[in-house]
Formats: sequence, structure tokens, C-alpha cells
Amino acid sequence: MKETYLIKGGTIVNEGTISHQDLLIRNGYISQIGTSLSPQINYNEIRAEGQYIFPGVIDDQVHFREPGLTQKGNIYTESKAAVAGGVTSFMEMPNVVPQTLTQTLLSDKYDIGKKNSLANYSFYMGASNDNIEEVLKTDSKQVCGVKVFMGSSTGDMLVDDEKVLEGIFSQVPMLIATHCEDEATIRKNMDAAILKYGQDIPFDQHPVIRSEEACFLSSSRAISMAKKFGTRLHILHISTGKETLLFENNLPLRDKKITAEACIHHLWFTQEDYDSKGAFIKWNPAVKNHADKDQIWDALLSNRIDVIATDHAPHTLAEKMNTYGNAPSGGPLVQHSLVTMLEFYHQGKISLEQIAEKMSHSVATCFQVHNRGYIREGYFADLAIINLNNPWTVSKENILAKCGWSPFEGQLFQSSIEKTFVSGHMAFASGLFDEKIKGDRLSFNR
Repeated sequence: MKETYLIKGGTIVNEGTISHQDLLIRNGYISQIGTSLSPQINYNEIRAEGQYIFPGVIDDQVHFREPGLTQKGNIYTESKAAVAGGVTSFMEMPNVVPQTLTQTLLSDKYDIGKKNSLANYSFYMGASNDNIEEVLKTDSKQVCGVKVFMGSSTGDMLVDDEKVLEGIFSQVPMLIATHCEDEATIRKNMDAAILKYGQDIPFDQHPVIRSEEACFLSSSRAISMAKKFGTRLHILHISTGKETLLFENNLPLRDKKITAEACIHHLWFTQEDYDSKGAFIKWNPAVKNHADKDQIWDALLSNRIDVIATDHAPHTLAEKMNTYGNAPSGGPLVQHSLVTMLEFYHQGKISLEQIAEKMSHSVATCFQVHNRGYIREGYFADLAIINLNNPWTVSKENILAKCGWSPFEGQLFQSSIEKTFVSGHMAFASGLFDEKIKGDRLSFNR
């Protein structure tokens, strides 16, 4: 039995409003929301004056590296980092070892999540050029989506057979999430870079190699195919301004068949940062220029881009401390995603209500997550309690990702995560974890 909590005096950020209300948590759920609550039951009281209560973040794109790549991270360590960052639920990718290409391997990952994850969890089923039969067995009520790599990234799951892609887009009834970069364009650009620089390619050539053209060709192709077959398509990590023009904001999110995601690194970093950050901001698709970042922000705030995620993808420091051609793409972000967006709030770029919408509400709506993503009576108590004015600096000593580094090292953040509730369990409070209760498997109203 989970403990009962009464959170008093806090400021709730939820569904476009900010209100001063108390919140009662019982048996893992939000039991009551109101002013001056005084329930006639035993409870633990939490005083939250001056603090803000957000719905827990739902991150729809992470790579926690288990099984097979656990020198980089694992479900336990990365979910711990997530919970410390106010992320209460995650959706994890299939490019592990072995790749999640069968229902048996997918079930194995759920077994690991049940045993080890401090946050709520779901795992994507992976698609390849030859596993459509396995993909079609996926239970849409119990699995977040099907992942299709329409451009190669970390791992070897590129789906480049036109007939296979059409089969996936025409037959899979659930959400398909795509990584979109055109492989032929990338190879051509890489050949040109090698011809120019040899093996000493500067990191600032990454957005030249994995270019705007490569992203746009693939994203537009995915959208065209989705429109042809009526596919429920979700395009991950939009990195160019040109791509944002492919998406519309003329429908409520619940009615959209084609949706898009922006990631923290594309909202924060630009091409200029390669000089100081190098491999530490090498992601696929690449961080691009200021104009691209500005257009991604415009699309996010105008609802052409629907959700914010991390693409948390750790590698060891030894792997990253390498030449351009040998340094893998990806980095750890899940611990710092919410405080990064709160930093943008302090800069006046986004409101608290919009942060809750893009990181919680819209993800729940987009994926049809059952009873999460909102602060509502009867919903699971997934919550992050925030102090907006408690500055701290990211350092190796407070990084929780197993890889032990962050592109945000040395960054001063104005806000801190004080407490995180996962399905009604206070999993994190004042820097300490309570690991006796693990997170729940997500389910979906489909």
C-alpha cells in the first residue's frame, strides 16, 4: 500500500492555469484537489508554499542502453536520473543489443523495466527491413509505438526498402515514430567532407554532413507516405526550420494524424557551440544554426511542433573523447530537461503553462497515455514539485547518468526539482531517493 500525502500551499501548473490549491494523494492516485483540504484520514503533510507543482514530465524518446550497451547506461541508472529531473515516465528506443525486433525481446525489456525502473516506462517495438510480421503482433494498448529509423543513427536498424516502408505505413494501426534523415544525402556529404578534411573533420561540419537537405527529404517523404496511407505518424527530433513548415496547427492535437517533436538540444545549442562543446553536442540529427533554432521555437509555440523530449542517449566519456568520425552521436539530457525549459521561462521565452503542456499534457494526448500527464482527480499522481528560485550548477558530482558527463556541465540553472512523485510514490525528495517502489508500465487508450 502506498502512503497518503497531502500537499498544502503549493501552486499548481496544469491545463493552462496556475492556481493555489491543495492536493491529496491516496493509493497512487490524485484523490482530491481543492482549497483548504482537511481529509479525515491519516496522511503525510508536505508544505509547498512558494513551490510549483507540475504534472510529471513524460519523455517520449530516450535511449537507456539496456540490454547490451550497459557500459553507457542502464534502465536503473538512467531512470534514476530521470526521476531526479522531474521526469516520471519515459518511452525507450529499440536500438539496443540485441535490437528489439521480436515480441520476445520486447517482453524481455519490460521485465527489466518492471524490476529496475524508478520511473514509469514503455518500450518501442523496433522495425527493420524484415520483421513486419513481428511488428504487427504489437499490442497498441500496452506499447507506446513502433520505431522506424528512416536514417541510420546509433545502431544498425535503417529501414531503406521502399516496399517494407510502405508495408509498415499501410499496415501498422498504432503510432509510428520516425527518425528522418536521408541516408544517400548523408553519405554524399560525408564523402565530400573526407575529401576536404581527410580524417580530421571538424565537429562543426556535423550539420553540413547531416544537412538540412537530408532531414527535409526524409521528413517530407515520411509525411507524404503517412498522408497516402492515413498513418498515425510522429516525427522525432525536428532539427531544421525548413522541416517545421511541413506541419500544421489547424487541428486540435487529439485530431492530428501527423505530429512532431522538438528536443532540448535543438532548442538550446547552435552550430556555434561546436567550437567549445565538440563531440558533447554531436547528435543525430545535428544541432544546426541560429535560424533553425529560432524557427523550431516558433513552430513549438505556434503548435506546429507538439511535444518536447530529450533523445537522451548516453555514451561513455572515452567514446566521446575521440575524433569526429569515431565519436558516437548522442548525449545524456533526461536529468536536465525540465530545468532547461524552466531556464527558458526565466528568459521570457515560454510560460510555465506551456512547459506543462509540451512536456506532459501534449505527450499524454499524442500517445493516448492512460490517466497520466495531467493533474486531475482520478489520475495517477505523477508530479514534480519545483523551486523556481534555487540556483545550482551542473557538475560531475551531481550528474546521475551512468556516463558521468553532461553537455550542461558548468551551467547555472535557476530552478531545482525538489520532489518527484511516481504513481503516488515519493521517489525523490531533497536529493534523496526512495527506491522501495518501482515505476509502473504505461498503458494506452487505443
